[in-house]
Amino acid sequence: MNVIEWKPKALKQLEKIKEIAVRQRIYSEAQSLADFPECAGVKKLTNHTYTYRLRVGNYRVFFEFNGSVNIVSIEEVKKRDEHTY
Repeated sequence: MNVIEWKPKALKQLEKIKEIAVRQRIYSEAQSLADFPECAGVKKLTNHTYTYRLRVGNYRVFFEFNGSVNIVSIEEVKKRDEHTY
């Protein structure tokens, strides 16, 4: 079981999402990262600032995973568009 750590920047981005249902879905999907790497919708990224991303509808949750300490650090939450990657 991993510990989920939300960075302040990611929490602010999550709070800016106007649709409450979407915000709750993103939060609950991110909580499933506690079972990382056995969770769906995760992709390892190459040539990107962050190592992994979780896909939640039109949004992407970027995160880092420190395997030795079992901490999933959620760095950013962004709406998917041409500037996301």
